[in-house]
Amino acid sequence: MDIKLRKVVIIGAGHVGSHVGFSFVTQGACDELVYIDTNTDKAIAQAEDTEDAVVYLPHNVNVKTGNYSDIDDAEIIVISAGPLPNMNQTRMDTLKDTIECIKPIVKGIKESKFSGIIINISNPADVITHYLQKNIGYPSERILSTSTTLDSSRLRKVLSRELNIDQKSIYAYVMGEHGESQMVPWSCASIFGKNLCDLMKEYPETYGHLNLEKIANDARLGGWIVLKGKGSTEFGIGTSCVEIAKTIFSDERKVCMVSTLLKGQYGQENVYASVPAIVGKDGVVDIIELPLNDSELKEFSNSCEVMRKNFNLSLTY
Repeated sequence: MDIKLRKVVIIGAGHVGSHVGFSFVTQGACDELVYIDTNTDKAIAQAEDTEDAVVYLPHNVNVKTGNYSDIDDAEIIVISAGPLPNMNQTRMDTLKDTIECIKPIVKGIKESKFSGIIINISNPADVITHYLQKNIGYPSERILSTSTTLDSSRLRKVLSRELNIDQKSIYAYVMGEHGESQMVPWSCASIFGKNLCDLMKEYPETYGHLNLEKIANDARLGGWIVLKGKGSTEFGIGTSCVEIAKTIFSDERKVCMVSTLLKGQYGQENVYASVPAIVGKDGVVDIIELPLNDSELKEFSNSCEVMRKNFNLSLTY
């Protein structure tokens, strides 16, 4: 009997890619990890540094550098290549430069025998994922983005601080763009099943003080606080990516906030946007349509339009 090893290839071994790799190793979420980067010395350094930690971790992982031939038998590719925005840019402002980094990756994947799942982190995440899917000609359910997985974590963190309730008991999520036009469907937020808006009405002294607009904005700005302080996000995105990968490897069919191609859901067509989706070994299995109210649906539609416009722009680069 052949035992299948869980092989992950990370394309882009910079701040984000290396922390994704380290999160895979510390969680024992793969058996083989390969870094690919245009800067070979950096890829070698990241692989060596990552493997130096393995002896003191509970799971053995074979870590190495490689090239596009290594993706032929990989189960998951993580794409984390591209420039980081500066404090005067949005993620969308980096689109043209990121496309230039993505073009050789598209070529490498198209010329390979890869048939697994692609998880994209490169920003602007939703638009780049759509660009990859279109140009590789890959099944849309098998290429997705972490997108607002991280934003949703930030939202729950802010709510946890406001309410003094553990994040894991808070069910509130960010939808749409992993960027400036993201939105929060507050009508669907709950504290362990109890609707948050109802709690605010019933308990004005404890829940009623919440400023939902400020909380959503604080979650949106969370990444910029990290970027300003140390130049890039690392730990949060690393763990977010591995959370999705574990769901794929285990075929958990867990609902994750990922960016996937919409085909009529929420009234949207031909756009990648972050929505609650069931994820398993084949990628996105199904999309959950939340009962958004009219105002939320309009916000989500506006976010989708931003991404649709920029996707069409990306095809001209």
